[in-house]
Amino acid sequence: MDNVHKHIEHSILRHKKGAIIFPTDFRGKGSDTAIKMSLSRLCKEDKLKRLAKGIYYIPKVDPLFGTLLPVPEEVAEAVAKKEKVEIKPAGANALHRLGLTTQVPTKLVYITNGEDRQIKMGKTTIRFKATTPKKMAMEGELSSLIIQALSELKTKNIDSYTENKLKTLLEKETPNRLKKNLSIAPANIHNYILKLLNKPK
Repeated sequence: MDNVHKHIEHSILRHKKGAIIFPTDFRGKGSDTAIKMSLSRLCKEDKLKRLAKGIYYIPKVDPLFGTLLPVPEEVAEAVAKKEKVEIKPAGANALHRLGLTTQVPTKLVYITNGEDRQIKMGKTTIRFKATTPKKMAMEGELSSLIIQALSELKTKNIDSYTENKLKTLLEKETPNRLKKNLSIAPANIHNYILKLLNKPK
């Protein structure tokens, strides 16, 4: 037990402040019970903080704001990498990434080729929403995000200001990538984007 704890403690000391830690990072170094007990002990010693079930982080302290929580987007990416799944921003999360809204969402939704999962951290919720291989096949971070964002916006409710921003972003997309993503998009979004691109300035 002590050897397991020493290994985990030394390993954590080599990581930078704010790093995300998973119990599976230490698999093979001891039993699952010994690893969990060691992580719990490190939390009591304030060398580690529990973020959610099976997710920990090394505390980073700001002189003014105190202990800082990891950035939710970084947590989502770390979890996806650990679970070997792909994720793509969806809904209000996609809108924010595109700069179509200044409001930071408190619920970050990602579509994934993995399983449904929800992580609660502070006032923010991260949700992995299982989807079809077809949706995950979209490429890039422009037309792919726009198609996800339009699913949230509903095309009939989009004002002219937002339409102009969407058109500007779409015109920056690689033609081949846009063509591929449009071929996968729902019919109503496919038709809306084509109409928007052909709309005179």
